[in-house]
Amino acid sequence: MNTAPVPELFTWEFATDPYPAYAWLREHSPVHRTTLPSGVEAWLVTRYADARQALADPRLSKNPVHHADDAHGKSKTGIPGERSAGLMTHLLNIDPPDHTRLRRLVSKAFTPRRVAEFAPRVQELTDGLIDGFAARGSADLIHEFAFPLPIYAICDLLGVPREDQDDLRDWAGMMIRHGKGPRGGVARAVKKIRRYLADLIHRKRLGDGDDLISGLIRASDHGEHLTEEEVVAMCFVLLFAGFETTINLIGNGTHALLRHPGQRAVLQSALARGEHGLLETGVEELLRFDGPVEMATWRYATEDLTIGGVAIAEGDPVLVVLAAADRDPARFDSPDTLDLARRDNKHLGYGHGIHYCIGAPLARLEGHTALATLLTRLPDLRLGEDPAELRWRGGLIMRGLRTLPVEFTPR
Repeated sequence: MNTAPVPELFTWEFATDPYPAYAWLREHSPVHRTTLPSGVEAWLVTRYADARQALADPRLSKNPVHHADDAHGKSKTGIPGERSAGLMTHLLNIDPPDHTRLRRLVSKAFTPRRVAEFAPRVQELTDGLIDGFAARGSADLIHEFAFPLPIYAICDLLGVPREDQDDLRDWAGMMIRHGKGPRGGVARAVKKIRRYLADLIHRKRLGDGDDLISGLIRASDHGEHLTEEEVVAMCFVLLFAGFETTINLIGNGTHALLRHPGQRAVLQSALARGEHGLLETGVEELLRFDGPVEMATWRYATEDLTIGGVAIAEGDPVLVVLAAADRDPARFDSPDTLDLARRDNKHLGYGHGIHYCIGAPLARLEGHTALATLLTRLPDLRLGEDPAELRWRGGLIMRGLRTLPVEFTPR
C-alpha cells in the first residue's frame, strides 16, 4: 500500500504548475476523492484511458439534479452565476434526449461553413489588436490580445451590434476575475449578460439576420424550435465557452512557445516559408501540453459504478482532469515534452463523446490565426517578466494566465 502523502491540491503553487501533482495522482491514486476549495467532495479522474471512458459514459450525467448534495452544495457546481440567473438549460447541463435535440438544433446554426466564412474577420480582428500595441514594443498579451480577440469574434458571430460589444467585454471580464473582482461581481455580470441577451433575442425575432442568434431562433428539428429560455441559455454558454477557452489557448500557447525557443524557432521558420502544416499539428500539441480546459465540466453518477477499479456512489460528482490525462505516459510518448510535430495526438483538450466541444472549430481558427500572426509580425517576441512571477487564475475548470507581459522590437 502506498503511504506517500498526497500532494497539496488547489494552492497557488499548484495552479502555477499542477503537472507534478497530477503525475503523482496518475501513479498512486488515479481516481481520487478530494474536497474542493468550495467544500464539495468530488472524484478526480486522471489517467487517459479512464478519462476517455468517463467522458463517454452515459451513467455520468451532466444534469446537476443528480448531485447527491443538498441545494447549497448544488449551487457550488457549474458555471459561476448561471443558476441564480436562470441559465441552466444548455448543452453543458443536460443529457439525451434533450441534449441530442439541442445539439442538433445548435449545429444547424453553428456549421463548419459559417466558421470558414468567418476566417477573414478573425484575421482582421487579430491584425487590429496587434496594431494597437505593435509600435510600443511591449504589451500584456492577455488583456490586450488574447482576451479581446475571442470576445469580439464570438460577439460578431452571435450578431451582437458593434456598439454593444464593449459592454459584453466588460461583463465577460468580471466573470473571469473570480476572487479579484468585487464580492458578488460574477453573479451580477452573469445577470447583466442574461438580461442583455434576452432583449437582443427578442429584437432579432423581428428580423431575418444571418447571424448565429437569428439562426438559433429559426432552427427547428421536426418542427420543434428552441424555447426562449433555451436560446438565451445557449447564447450564454456559447459566449462563455467561446471566449474563456480561446483566451487560454492563445495565452497558454504563446507562453509555452516562449518557454521553448527551439520549438518556436522551427515554427517561425515554417511560417516564413508559407508552410502551415506544423502550425496545424502545433496547435493540437499546445492543446495537449498545457490546454485551456484543466478539467471537464461537472458530471454526476446516476447509479453506483466503477471507474479505474474504484467504486463511485450514485450522486457523487466526478471531474475528469483533462490536463492530467493529456500528460499520461501510458498514452503519449515523452508527455512532458513539447513537440509541435507530434502526430499521434488524440488529446482530450476539447473533450470526447457526445459532449465534445461544439465550438472547437472556431477556437482552432482563432488559435491558428492569433499564433501565426503574432509570430510573423513580432518575430522577436519574448517574455517581459521572470516566468516565476507570472500568476495563473484560480478555479477548477479553466487554466489560464492572469497576465502575459511581453516585449519585442517596435514595429
